[in-house]
Parts: sequence; structure tokens; C-alpha cells
Amino acid sequence: MKHSILFLLLALPAVIFCQKESKTGSVITEFGKTYEVKNPDFKTDTKNDLKVVFDVGRSFGDSTKVNPLINTAARYLNMHVDAGVPLKNLKVALVIHGNAANELLNNKSYQKKYGIDNPNIPLISALAEKGVQIILCGQTAAYRNIPKSDVHPTIRFALSAMTALVQLQNENYRLINF
Repeated sequence: MKHSILFLLLALPAVIFCQKESKTGSVITEFGKTYEVKNPDFKTDTKNDLKVVFDVGRSFGDSTKVNPLINTAARYLNMHVDAGVPLKNLKVALVIHGNAANELLNNKSYQKKYGIDNPNIPLISALAEKGVQIILCGQTAAYRNIPKSDVHPTIRFALSAMTALVQLQNENYRLINF
């Protein structure tokens, strides 16, 4: 009996700090699952705008799956709204370049390249519906021969990823680079 109580007392902290199941977000329900963090010591600012630009320049080599770096924008929206930040206070942009450019292809172009529909299209559509700017590096598009007609219609082309990143940071967006 004493050993059972001792074991429970030693195991209790591990149980308390174990991560629970991820939860579906309230903004983009199909993507961007998060974990609840109860009573964080570093409090989330729920009053001011949170402006972020994600620098996404790589894919993960599996054309059948959503790019997790693009999915991070959905996680960002979901976790912050769930933490009490009004959606209108969240300003989010994705600057896409390099290997990640193919993830912005429309289904027709993606099927030509990979033989399947683009699994990122529902995510891109959901992000665009929530006001997320999705910007493709024009240099990458030119190098990879990707015309505007081959990408999702909400994608905006920039002169370059560098240009878009600098301009957004000049507008007080904070850079998150993976």
C-alpha cells in the first residue's frame, strides 16, 4: 500500500504536465489544431494588434500532405482567438518562396505536377477568407515558371520574398522564420 501511494505521488507531476489531445480551433476549424495552456506565466496581449509575417521557403517532400508551415498561420489565428485576442487584432501574412511555391498551385496545375489535387487548397482558401495575406515571391515564380494562372486566385505576387518581408516589417509585422 505504501509503495502504491509513493508511486502515485511520484507519478502525479508527470500526469499533470502531460500534453492533452489537440483541440480544434474556433477560427479555422479544419486546420491549425492547438493545445490548451492553462494560466501561462507570460500573458497574451489581448488588447493590441498582433502583426506577424511567416517566412515559408520549404516544403517537406510529401505532395499528399498540407505544408505544416502554412498550417502554422491557422494555428496562430486559432490559438490567439481562443486566448481572447479579437480576430480583428490579428494581422497575418505568409511570404512563400523556394520549394514551398508549389504548395500554392491550383488543382489543375498541381495535378499536372503530382497527379492529385493540391491538399493545401482548402487551407489556403480558409486563410484567405480570414484575411491572411498569402504572397508569392515573384523571383521564385519566374525561376520555377509559375504564372499567376497556375496558382490559387487569392495569391498575390511580389517582386521578391525579400521585398515583401522588408515591406511588411516596415509596417510593423514581426517576422517568424522557421
